[in-house]
Amino acid sequence: MAQEEPRSAGGVADDATQRDAAIRGWDWAVLPEGSTSSRFQAPSGGLAVVTMGKPQNPRVVLIPGATGSKEDFAVMMPELAEAGFYVLSYDLAGQYQSAGAGPENLVPPRRHYDYELFVNDFIAVLESGEGPSHVVGYSFAAILAQIAYSQRPELFRSLTLLSCPPLTGQCFRGVRRIGRFTGWANGRVGAAVMIWAIRRNVNKVSPNRLRFVRDRFRFTRRQSVRDIYELMKHVPDLRRAIAAAKVPKFVAVGEHDLWPLRLHRQFAQSIGARISVYRGGHSPSETSPHQFGRDLLAMYAADT
Repeated sequence: MAQEEPRSAGGVADDATQRDAAIRGWDWAVLPEGSTSSRFQAPSGGLAVVTMGKPQNPRVVLIPGATGSKEDFAVMMPELAEAGFYVLSYDLAGQYQSAGAGPENLVPPRRHYDYELFVNDFIAVLESGEGPSHVVGYSFAAILAQIAYSQRPELFRSLTLLSCPPLTGQCFRGVRRIGRFTGWANGRVGAAVMIWAIRRNVNKVSPNRLRFVRDRFRFTRRQSVRDIYELMKHVPDLRRAIAAAKVPKFVAVGEHDLWPLRLHRQFAQSIGARISVYRGGHSPSETSPHQFGRDLLAMYAADT
């Protein structure tokens, strides 16, 4: 059974809520002080990586979604590192500073980004560490995390699905208001609409955030976004495999997410995961990072 946690419950929760309210001026283009940037040679090419903390500590791997980047976790990373974890995030192949990674680098080369490419990169990152990792997959990357778990469960210490599409198959069909129109859109159209909405600031993000996400599009390869849109119309059904997982499972979502909360709660129940709902939309790691980080640390502490 899924257990739903309150948004805040006094004490530490109230402090986290207040700190979240104070991040509107955060400069998202700047990685946290004390972080280290590097390149990881994955099967699809070089991936841009940022780490914080001591490498000998338990590892937390944070994977951003489509049109995103490692900076989407920048507010959370210092507190996770200070709590005794080695935190790692990377840009997906074709995205932002990993724009050079792609299917043309595979052996043999391929024409499109596909699930195998993204999952093999992900598994390579997990294999580079010592022992299993706590994993957080954001949106499209939450699908990748489920696939990777189904293939290599020994690499996971816990599984957190952040703003995870709660439907299998053509997952956009359940999106609020426009879901019924998404079936006809191919990758080119779907990616164009996605990028248009972000550029036009439909989600009403802060000026600093908007400046960064617009600049990020100068690097992200449109082909990767188009191919990801197509992949999200064919989400594999891994609910049975994830329900059987013995690791801690956590579904995190904003109360105004793209998909209705009803679907997220049904999804969490189907995989036996705890669920927390935060104020905001599709990006709790950006709008409620201290609350989300607090809840991750509570789960990690219970696992020790």
